[in-house]
Amino acid sequence: MSKIPGLSFQEALEYTTKDNAGAVITVGMIKNGNASYTIYGENGKELPKEPHTYEIGSLTKTFTAAMVNKAVQEGRIDISATIDEYLSLPEGNVYPTVAALLTHTSGYKSHYIESPMISNFFTGKNSFLGVTKTMVVNKDGELSVPNESYPFSYSNFGYAVLGLILEEAYGDDYTTLANQFAKELNLSHTRISTQDGDLGKYWDWNDGDAYLSAGGLTSDINDMLAYAQLQLNETGYFAACHKELEKISVVSEQYEAMGIHMDAVGMAWIIDGESGVVWHNGGTGDYNSYLGVDIDKGAAVVILSYLAPDCRIPATVLGIKLLDELNSVV
Repeated sequence: MSKIPGLSFQEALEYTTKDNAGAVITVGMIKNGNASYTIYGENGKELPKEPHTYEIGSLTKTFTAAMVNKAVQEGRIDISATIDEYLSLPEGNVYPTVAALLTHTSGYKSHYIESPMISNFFTGKNSFLGVTKTMVVNKDGELSVPNESYPFSYSNFGYAVLGLILEEAYGDDYTTLANQFAKELNLSHTRISTQDGDLGKYWDWNDGDAYLSAGGLTSDINDMLAYAQLQLNETGYFAACHKELEKISVVSEQYEAMGIHMDAVGMAWIIDGESGVVWHNGGTGDYNSYLGVDIDKGAAVVILSYLAPDCRIPATVLGIKLLDELNSVV
C-alpha cells in the first residue's frame, strides 16, 4: 500500500497483471477529442485489439441516474418527491426522496438480506441473483427514514428502488428500458447482461431481478469510450447528472494514499472537488471498472478489467493515475 502513490500508471498496471495469465485489462483514453485504447495481459504485455465484453458493475448506476433525469425532463418523475409517490408502500412510514436515492443519502443500507442471498453465498453466485422486485418493495415498506438528511452511504438497494420507480414511470421493465436507452445513445454493445460474452465468469441474473438497475450492464471499450465522450460533451441528460447535489465526506488514509477523492455527489456521479474530475467505478465477482472525465480539460479515461476488484491495484486507482498523467501532458 505504501508504494502505490509512487507508482506510475504503467508500473501499477504491470504489478497488477504480474504473472497472471488470465488478466485482460482494456485501457481507453480521450484527449482533445481523440479516442484510443490498448489491451494489456500478463505482466503488462500488450494484446491484440479486440473489444471484449466486460461487466461494468456499478457504472450501471450512471445509466440508471441518466434515465431518471430523462424521466424528470419528460415530467414523469419529480426528484424532490418521496418514493411513495411512485410505489405502492404502506402509509405511516417516512420515505426518502428520489434525490436522496440518487445521491446515496437516503439512510438505506447497501442491501438487506433476502433468502436468495444466503444460497448465493454458499454457491458462490452473484449475491443479488434471485432477489425479486416484490422482495424489494416489501422490504421498502418495512423501512422508515425519519431524519431529513443522512450522510453519504453507498446503497445498491437504493438503486434497485430507482429501477422500480423507472418501471412505474414508463410502464415497462427495467431491462427493456435500459436496453432501449443504450440504443438511443448509439451504444450498440451495451445491454443488460445475457452472460454470453467472450471473457467468461459473468454473473448469473434472472429476468426481472430487482438489482439489475444497480449493476446489471455489460459493455465493451468502444461503447464506453463513446459514453465517456457523451459525458465530456455533457450531451442530453448528462449535464445535470454531473452537478453537485450533496457534499459528502468519505475520507480515509487509504483513499487519500491512492488519490481517491469523494467530495460531492451528483446523480450517481462522484465529484472530486480538488481536480474537477467526475467519476464512477464498478465491480462484480471477476470484473472491475472505472470511468473518469475531466470536462474542463477534455480528458477521459476508461479502465475495463477482467480481474476481481480486490486483485492487487483496482481499476479505480489505475484510472486515476492515468487521468492524472494524461492531464499533465501539455
